[in-house]
Amino acid sequence: MNHTRLWTISIIIALVIIVGFVLSVPHTRDAVQAPSQETTTIIPIVTVHDVFKKGVHTITGSLNAPNACTAITAETSLTSDESNATSGILIQLSMSEDTGICLQLPTRVNFTTTISAPALLPITATVNGLVATTTTL
Repeated sequence: MNHTRLWTISIIIALVIIVGFVLSVPHTRDAVQAPSQETTTIIPIVTVHDVFKKGVHTITGSLNAPNACTAITAETSLTSDESNATSGILIQLSMSEDTGICLQLPTRVNFTTTISAPALLPITATVNGLVATTTTL
């Protein structure tokens, strides 16, 4: 009778060890999979403030960059409609790619640009060629 109890206890302990091992071993379906090649394009939001004085627009603004090391350059041009009349101001923003070591924390980056143009023109912006949502202050 003692032998039967010992065999029962040893079988129970062996089963606990086997079940614990099976549950603790990582499975191939749990492995980290490589990200898919599909990337979603995020529409950048550009905040602008326009000051018009003596025929010159001084436009200051900001946008979120991927990190503090990202440099922003701004070029401003006038847009025209079909009749070649000036219809707006276009700000073309370029964000450089970060090649160095930098803390990957989104940061608000400021820019300033000027252009001679008539008053009360609408302002639009592009960031690296993508049309951005423009909000004015």
